[in-house]
Amino acid sequence: MTITKEKIVGELVAEDYRTAQIFKNHKIDFCCNGNRSIETVCESGSIPLDELLTEIATLQQASTGRSNDYKTWPLDLLADYIIKKHHRYVATRSSEIVPYLEKLCKVHGSRHNELFEITEQFKASVGELAAHMKKEELILFPFIKKMVEAKQEEKEIPLPNFGTVENPVEMMKEEHDVEGARFRKIAGLTNNYQVPSDACNTYRVTFSLLKEFEEDLQLHIHLENNILFPKAIALEKELRG
Repeated sequence: MTITKEKIVGELVAEDYRTAQIFKNHKIDFCCNGNRSIETVCESGSIPLDELLTEIATLQQASTGRSNDYKTWPLDLLADYIIKKHHRYVATRSSEIVPYLEKLCKVHGSRHNELFEITEQFKASVGELAAHMKKEELILFPFIKKMVEAKQEEKEIPLPNFGTVENPVEMMKEEHDVEGARFRKIAGLTNNYQVPSDACNTYRVTFSLLKEFEEDLQLHIHLENNILFPKAIALEKELRG
């Protein structure tokens, strides 16, 4: 498949998640800001367009390392996967990272003041993500599953109290934008998770976990913004006729 400069970044990653690494390497946001064309992200990031297109074409010619084709998954399966894989990850990993950050502040804070803001930003993210995921698990995802069931059983779906699925989807996407911006700030404060010369092992482990956390969050947001949400909106329109 030939990829042109007009191709939307988020759509491309949805079709082949291997391309996410290329965009990461060029610091291109494919999740929260994945609705831009390849040409647009190249212009805004001063990235040679031909070079980027060549990288993508070379990757697509490779026959190995194909990742999960999430775009073909049924919506109810994808929603369950997001909860079990990514929501659980946020809950468990954040409980590990926070104590590490607090320890770093006590031991290294006098020499590295940025640790206090990193800790503040991460704690804020953890709190917001917990509330965000609960809304998805209790409101949005159950409705998506009801729509899947309605299509399978060829029955009508009642109008939800939030009107249309587009309303909670837009709210979730706005909250994704906030967390994406927050982690860009954390990445900047940590010099893209590069530890200073006087770093101890705890320092190294903590920054490694923070980087892993951001990468998981990027995939998490991508699966929702670029696959689950658009397909849920399309399904609702199909059911409403």
